[in-house]
Amino acid sequence: MSPTWTKAGWRAKPRIQMPDYVNAEALAEVEGRLASYPPLVFAGEARALRAKLAEVAEGRAFLLQGGDCAEAFNEFSADNIRDTYRVLLQMAMVLTFGAKLPVVKVSRMAGQFAKPRSSGTETVNGVELPSYRGDIINDIAFTPEARIPNPDRMLQAYTQSAATLNLLRAFSQGGFADMHRVHEWTLGFADAAASTKYRDMANRISESLSFMEAAGINSGNTDAMGRVDFYTSHEALLLEYEEALARVDSTSGNVVAGSGHMIWIGDRTRQPDGAHIEFCRGVMNPIGLKCGPSLEPDELIDLIDRLNPENEAGRLTLIARFGAGKVGEHLPGLIRAVEREGRKVVWSCDPMHGNTIKSESGYKTRPFERVLQEVQEFFAIHKAEGTYAGGVHFEMTGQDVTECTGGVRAVSDEDLSDRYHTACDPRLNASQALELAFLVAEELERAPLAQRAAV
Repeated sequence: MSPTWTKAGWRAKPRIQMPDYVNAEALAEVEGRLASYPPLVFAGEARALRAKLAEVAEGRAFLLQGGDCAEAFNEFSADNIRDTYRVLLQMAMVLTFGAKLPVVKVSRMAGQFAKPRSSGTETVNGVELPSYRGDIINDIAFTPEARIPNPDRMLQAYTQSAATLNLLRAFSQGGFADMHRVHEWTLGFADAAASTKYRDMANRISESLSFMEAAGINSGNTDAMGRVDFYTSHEALLLEYEEALARVDSTSGNVVAGSGHMIWIGDRTRQPDGAHIEFCRGVMNPIGLKCGPSLEPDELIDLIDRLNPENEAGRLTLIARFGAGKVGEHLPGLIRAVEREGRKVVWSCDPMHGNTIKSESGYKTRPFERVLQEVQEFFAIHKAEGTYAGGVHFEMTGQDVTECTGGVRAVSDEDLSDRYHTACDPRLNASQALELAFLVAEELERAPLAQRAAV
């Protein structure tokens, strides 16, 4: 952390994609209450995640990051948390087998409430209102009153995040994450899926677990078999909330963002002299940076130097999001700039945001085949450049929604209206998410181990 940095320093910088609250006194009261509350995560947890991401940066682990596009107050339930957590564990099991490496599990949960928007307003039936910016800011109901930014919503977001974290910690340490249980769920998908390749991999995982059991390695005597380390992340968009939950680490004297283990900066808010870069550069948490088509190599190096001036492995994850068919145009130049300058980063692929289309039926959707194509292009380019494709970043849910078309169960355009529940962007459903994990695992199996060792 720079000696000139303060957690309120972002207020002197240009701010975009953030609300203008009409009642300054109400905002100040909420910020004061949040500042008095316990942090949601702690400095030691953030340090532990940085250490695990350093292993990813060195090619000795793989990053799985996934969860909701935008968490919604009205969908908050123990069942929804459990189901998304369960699918992430299933995906991690499959990826661990494919990569033959530990998988770092980071969710988009317990804080992913704010969303940037391409336009400040939206029009329905000739009526124009401010855009919905996530439940932490305003309400999705299309009325003038609902779209007014309300600072009290930050308090509800905090309460929901605290409850979510409490349940995630219990699941992670209380036996729910036992490898054998997780694999039983994976087998259920493989049996139902109309593809022998999924069943083949599931059977090979079963054989490996059976061998370990026969060798005396089980959840009763090996913690790694029955417990997992599970972390949370979100886009640090609403900086009033982030500042209020920032705390000084008593061990190091550095400031930790107490809102989540990892926070990231979106493609729309990565201005070098902007408020979001200013806040994130000073906290000790692992930081993600979304890298879209407009990012130039020299600009990326400037951002890396601002966010990770000490060039520490595990500090910075670059999340590429270009769109299928466009990765080859943009990613190689960024990789070469990073390699030329010797910067230590994690490269991750977000194949969701660049592949959003409007279907013939009028729904915003993401075709599964385009999501998969971008992942495959990401791996192919890293292989060609001799660098390590270290992670994937998905918007997904444990629910049986119909928001993205395609997949082994073939969600069609006509099916989208059946269970289209997202408050913002379309998410992979549980089946599509796990299918994608199997397909990514195949890419990881083909990735040469020698290439990882050279990272």
